[in-house]
Amino acid sequence: MSSSIQKIGVMTSGGDSPGMNAAVRAVVRSCAFHNIICAGIYRGYQGMIEGDYEIMGPRSVNNIINKGGTILMSARSKDFRTEEGRKRAYENLRKENIDALVLIGGDGTFTGGLIFNQEFGFPLIGIPGTIDNDIYGTNYTLGYDTALNTVVEAIDKIRDTASSHSRLFFVEVMGRDAGHIALNAGVGAGAEEILIPEEDLGLERLVESLERSRRNGKTSSIVVVAEGDKIGKNVFELKDYVEEHLPFYDVRVSVLGHIQRGGTPSCFDRVLASRMGVKAVESLLEGKTNYMVGIRDAKMSLTPLEEAVKGRSKINHELLRVSNIVSI
Repeated sequence: MSSSIQKIGVMTSGGDSPGMNAAVRAVVRSCAFHNIICAGIYRGYQGMIEGDYEIMGPRSVNNIINKGGTILMSARSKDFRTEEGRKRAYENLRKENIDALVLIGGDGTFTGGLIFNQEFGFPLIGIPGTIDNDIYGTNYTLGYDTALNTVVEAIDKIRDTASSHSRLFFVEVMGRDAGHIALNAGVGAGAEEILIPEEDLGLERLVESLERSRRNGKTSSIVVVAEGDKIGKNVFELKDYVEEHLPFYDVRVSVLGHIQRGGTPSCFDRVLASRMGVKAVESLLEGKTNYMVGIRDAKMSLTPLEEAVKGRSKINHELLRVSNIVSI
């Protein structure tokens, strides 16, 4: 594998997700395997602007494959949104003799990378790291599987309380404008209803469904709500509406919040991160740039970064049908 690249920078940016450390580890060790120097860039684009770099070798990433969060830390950089900030970042990269970048993050990270490449022609490859699974071009993003397991475990515990007190729980999960976490975790946890942005259930239909569950003998129910769902202004408004129209329900709300982002990455996320990290480095050494590494049909793939940013991941409608059948 021949290439003029001698030094690769790796960074994590945007919201953290389980599996980012495993990806950093794979990038660092892939560089070592191919006799390439690897520089860790701390605090994402902000660290790039400030020259916050550190040379990393195989022993620099010992015992991090099992850790959540990111050892390189993350930050949302206002400075990088300016031409002046991006110019400083480029000058620092050149000063450090960094030839190419591996960006680990979501669509905001990739958008910044696209602009940077357009302005300076700097080679880069993206690795999708976000629990939302909302990036086009990959079946799974890093952290998504771990977040699902965290959510299902939480809902299992909430159901114990719901069953003991004959309560209805609205459980809000993350996902921004995508319902992947809500749909898959809802099916996995046996939720009675799942509310996602992609499907407008409507308040009246929600009430009808809950009434039907009651008639079918259910004394408690779980409704999983994606944070971007548009059926109400927020999950607390849903609670108030249901209490008004179904007074026999004792309604509670549980917002899982950032607990979904943390924790030890699952085996799936560790393996996926390892595969993506190796693919990212080897793609750069093959002369490829402006691509995102993804997984499709269990195989590593490359998607043009612009498509990954502008495209939209699709919800699994078959899973919606399954949900309607098994929640009867």
